[in-house]
Amino acid sequence: MAAGETQLYAKVSSKLKGRGSPSLLDPLLAMGFPVHTALKALAATGRKTAEEACSWLRCHCDDPSLDDPIPQEYALFLCPTGPLLERLQDFWKESRRQCAKNRAHEVFPHVTLCDFFTCEDQKVECLYEALKKAGDRARASFPPAVPLALHSSGSYLGFFISDGPADLIREFAMVFASEASVLADCTVKPCTKQLHLTLAHKFYPHHQRTLEQLARAIPPDPSCQWTAALYSRDMRFVHYQTLKALFQYEPQNVDELALSPGDYVFVDPTQQEEASEGWAVGTSQRTGCRGFLPQNYTERASEADTWVKHRTYTFSLAVDLNSRKDGEASGRQGGEFAAAQPAQSVGTLQTLQAALARRRVLVVRHGERVDQVFGKSWLQQCCTPDGRYHRPDLNFPSSLPRRSSGLRAFENDPPLSSCGIFQARMAGDALLASGIRIAAVFASPALRCVQTAKHILEELQLERRLKIRVEPGIFEWTKWEASKAPPALMTLEELKEAGLSVDTNYRPAFALSSLTPAESYDDYVDRCAVSVAQMVSACPQDMGVILIVSHGSALDSCTRPLLGLPPRSCGEFAQLVRKIPSLGMCFCEENREEGRWELVSPPVKTLTHGSNAAFDWRSWILGS
Repeated sequence: MAAGETQLYAKVSSKLKGRGSPSLLDPLLAMGFPVHTALKALAATGRKTAEEACSWLRCHCDDPSLDDPIPQEYALFLCPTGPLLERLQDFWKESRRQCAKNRAHEVFPHVTLCDFFTCEDQKVECLYEALKKAGDRARASFPPAVPLALHSSGSYLGFFISDGPADLIREFAMVFASEASVLADCTVKPCTKQLHLTLAHKFYPHHQRTLEQLARAIPPDPSCQWTAALYSRDMRFVHYQTLKALFQYEPQNVDELALSPGDYVFVDPTQQEEASEGWAVGTSQRTGCRGFLPQNYTERASEADTWVKHRTYTFSLAVDLNSRKDGEASGRQGGEFAAAQPAQSVGTLQTLQAALARRRVLVVRHGERVDQVFGKSWLQQCCTPDGRYHRPDLNFPSSLPRRSSGLRAFENDPPLSSCGIFQARMAGDALLASGIRIAAVFASPALRCVQTAKHILEELQLERRLKIRVEPGIFEWTKWEASKAPPALMTLEELKEAGLSVDTNYRPAFALSSLTPAESYDDYVDRCAVSVAQMVSACPQDMGVILIVSHGSALDSCTRPLLGLPPRSCGEFAQLVRKIPSLGMCFCEENREEGRWELVSPPVKTLTHGSNAAFDWRSWILGS
């Protein structure tokens, strides 16, 4: 053992002997591990057992940073336990399922007592002693009840702790900071701001009402037992993304990372230039090694999943449940702390679900159709003399699906233009970013509507999970169709053959054959009202959004029945529909408390763009 190592070992050993506690360090040194790496392993595993520290060291045998003197970062949190924790975990689960992930989901339910601070590996045991001393001093004065008041703003939702109890809790944090400074030589900054337990942070504005309703279903429990918990994290990866391996991966090249299910990998999103598409470069928490990994073998994890719980001090019971001596710790990884408990109350989950059990309907107009740009003669422009399709302009689709009645059938059932496809994909990408959860998709049988639904689903990454339910009842007002005959639309079999994932088992409100030419306005709005009622009732248990992709007219004819409004006059309806752009949206939400539907802001912004005229290079004469 080197002189420096011997001196370090002597200091650590003398401190542990002074407390009369068995050291976890000796077994590791007896196995031949250096003092500084053994201490690093103990700190990284929460000083639980020598076996865990030994396993960590063996996994990190090729870790290039193993000898670097980089300490862990520590923080102290006040965490609820018992029924309140169960209710908060239910809220975490439901809010993420309904409103997508927000910043609060990165960490378990907690009140921050101090900022993250560093502590040298050989002084971590002294930090535990500081927590015990602070807890013992604050135990008698710790508030027997901690009232929680719900607070909501544009990007924050959480419980505030009232001033009286908050002052006593802050006193405990200040005592811990003082003891940590004396015993472990740590600089700890206790929280001096409003103490709060965050429920949601940095969420989308259209989710605020949903989150508030879920939060009101949590009955604050003033008699909850609170636990002060000391956690640590690897300070090198604070601003990285955390991925969790889902599958085993054996490296195919020397610069690739081995993965086992459950492994966590730290990925810096700003340093991915060297990675090919579908790959990422990251550092394994299990081994400390860096390399390339296939992204489809992983999923996003939460920030606190890689944190380590060291010691806790439980108040209210006047018993220190986990401030045990070295070798007796029962701390676990942060991800286990936030996992749902097996004994979770079913009634609590049902209460939260009932608070959100309302339906939402998003009605979307299809993308730009090819005849909208190239006029009624568009088919003549792309048909060869022998009846084959060719692409005369980049805004024509690259190909057309096969129809039993030939190309002429597209004249009254045109496809999306290339820009229309792009519009649909942009809308789908924006819906994905908004965090909206689509539960069912319905589309008019018009090709342009089914195509729009397809591209939206692809961007939402739902094309394999959700099939498009084709509903002829929401087809365009047939009086506006150019043909005097019943609409000649593609069959479900033809749509399926064209690569459009349609639901062949869905029974529509109206059969395709029931559409008659030049129907009256009253017949049209009645048809839409009946169809919408069936579509909504077909998804009574779905907690997500019902997506309806149809024509511009549907934004009025499919929403007014839900809102309980009578049809507009025919003239007013015609004037309104002309103003609806491609991918225009209307969003309806059921207000079960008041027994009615409401029109609310769509989850994404509108899509606006300019025109781009045709250009003929032959007319370009230099010098004219």
